[in-house]
Amino acid sequence: METTFLKSILDNDFYKFTMQHAVIRLFPKAKVRYGFINRGKHVFPAGFADLIRRSVDAMADLRLTKEEKSYLTHYCPYLDPTYLDFLQGYSFDPSEVHITQEGSDIKITIEGFWYRTILWEVPLMSLISELFYKSNHLIRLNDDAIKEVTKNKIDNYNKLGVSILEFGTRRRHSYQVHELVNETLRTYGGQSFMGTSNVHFAMINNRRPLGTHAHEWFMFHAAQYGFKMANSISLEHWTQVYGGDLGIALTDTYTTNIFFSQFDKKYSKLFDGVRHDSGDPVEFAQKVISHYTKMGIDPKSKAIVFSDSLNFDKVKIISDFCKDKIKMSFGIGTNFTNDVGLPSMNMVIKLVETKPDHASWQGVVKLSDEKNKNTGTPEMIALAKQVLGI
Repeated sequence: METTFLKSILDNDFYKFTMQHAVIRLFPKAKVRYGFINRGKHVFPAGFADLIRRSVDAMADLRLTKEEKSYLTHYCPYLDPTYLDFLQGYSFDPSEVHITQEGSDIKITIEGFWYRTILWEVPLMSLISELFYKSNHLIRLNDDAIKEVTKNKIDNYNKLGVSILEFGTRRRHSYQVHELVNETLRTYGGQSFMGTSNVHFAMINNRRPLGTHAHEWFMFHAAQYGFKMANSISLEHWTQVYGGDLGIALTDTYTTNIFFSQFDKKYSKLFDGVRHDSGDPVEFAQKVISHYTKMGIDPKSKAIVFSDSLNFDKVKIISDFCKDKIKMSFGIGTNFTNDVGLPSMNMVIKLVETKPDHASWQGVVKLSDEKNKNTGTPEMIALAKQVLGI
């Protein structure tokens, strides 16, 4: 059976590189474990683990090219030259990825130094998704139909007058579909299309890549410094590395209510805005506007990036509420890169354990604003809630 290979080491979400840069600077000795979670209970065919293994093994040959390094140097000046030199010498180590299959169930774990293993999650998920459709011989819409679907969507967003970001690397149908979508967005995006979180396609589009940090940044800090200090120290370390750049803060690792209770005036002023990733988006927008108002900050000077399972109908509802109240943009993932006439996959790869320097292995927790998005053992989730008073 034909397997799938990545074309570029930059075929990954930008926040993985920004976090890797920060991890190298601050936590070079930390180790982590990631685990695959099959939320959609997808049934994998016989031999699927071998397909993934071959794709993963081939990633060892990927290298940052001179052209890619020049692109990052130009568009991402806040990345240290020493980091870009490191990335030029970096290669994936397939021995960090452990893949087994029992019947139709797949188990995947990733383990190693955080600064090395942090780049696996997104490309590995994109490979799992593409191989799932390929190995099950599922037929997608043809190229022209995908272009038409994408064009109609961005035309509607242009009419709505909103800013759209493409966030669809992790659960894309395939590289080919992702390429078609970006090509169409680039051609017909008008004022709405702001760019992509995928660094490879951002380079092709000749635009800066989009993104800041992910939940794992806060989850690691909770393991290192405790649940009560996780948000504030995570933000402090981010500003230590990036100053005022990359200033969109993720809010829902330990629920937005806890986040905003710790998002003091210093951080509220320093960060450009916040990202919504779970829970009711209109309620979230109300909380954000109220928070900035309480801090004496004009909400219109700040922004919300919405990124939770968006489609046009959701974007319109959110936009109608936020208009003239606060700046907004919309990160759309699967609805762009896996709207091909087939059911999209529901899966994640999440940080599950960390080993900070001079400490033992311990489980990590995410307390989303949606209960079914919580991750961690029941015992650790209960401890986090007790400590945080949830």
